[in-house]
Amino acid sequence: MAVLTTTKSTSPAPAPPRGRRGRGARRTPPLVLAFVLIPLLAEAVWVFWPALQGFYLSLTSWDGVSAPTFVGLDNFREMAGDATFRDATWNTVLWLVLFGGLSAVLGLATALLLQQERRGIGFYRAALFLPVVFSLVATALVWQAIYQPDGVLNQVLESVGLESLRHAWLADRDTALYAVIVPALWRQIGYVMVLYLAGLKGIDPALHEAAKVDGAGPWQRFRHVTLPQLRSVNAVVLSVIVIDSLRSFDVVWSLTRGGPYHSSELLSTYMYSTAFQSLRLGYGSALAVVIFVLAFGVIASYLVRAFREAD
Repeated sequence: MAVLTTTKSTSPAPAPPRGRRGRGARRTPPLVLAFVLIPLLAEAVWVFWPALQGFYLSLTSWDGVSAPTFVGLDNFREMAGDATFRDATWNTVLWLVLFGGLSAVLGLATALLLQQERRGIGFYRAALFLPVVFSLVATALVWQAIYQPDGVLNQVLESVGLESLRHAWLADRDTALYAVIVPALWRQIGYVMVLYLAGLKGIDPALHEAAKVDGAGPWQRFRHVTLPQLRSVNAVVLSVIVIDSLRSFDVVWSLTRGGPYHSSELLSTYMYSTAFQSLRLGYGSALAVVIFVLAFGVIASYLVRAFREAD
């Protein structure tokens, strides 16, 4: 009897089922769910649902007052014969190439010049980044004063003996678009510079030292060391540039309103004037869909290629 009692008392207690303990360990806390679901709900209400409504309105004829009338793809067929749409599309492509290309090149160049920690270098970084914090409308008003016939630009040209170049920059069809690109570019370079500065800080200096020991010159180190290390930053910069180019509106509308004679018209300004001045919200929504498709196509194609190269 004593032996039997000892055996019973030393036997281990039954362990709880593993499955029940595993389910309890994997349970997500309610606070975490709230932090995830509440922003997702706000995003769905304020972004996704209006976007879906925009796609639907692009298939309708609507003046903003009466009930929308479903017209199918008629708005998109109308674009094929719309001369203003063709001009706005060409100007948008030109804006993307000039504004995007120059902001990327100049932003990278300034980042390379200002990446070294030297005395007073922070002043130059802040000075180049300062235009980013300004309102685009305020920036446009300043540049509008510069471009006036008696403005700073023409006075400077006259003072240096180039009075033959004096020009009504915003009133000429040949120069209006390029004159508008300058203030937008002036603002964008500082933003791109900051992105590239962050990328350059993440490059291991030992890579440059090893390349220098192997006899690589500055251009070879930039091409074979710096650029490959900036691949992820290039993807971010491209996405930002494409999105900013296709949604550029403030500076163009403040300076020229798309004129003269649609010479500086972009898809964004044409969409706004069509929807809210001509009250053709269906056709304006179709233009917005075209802008979305262009932005998504350019960014998605680049990201797919970048991910394939990374693999």
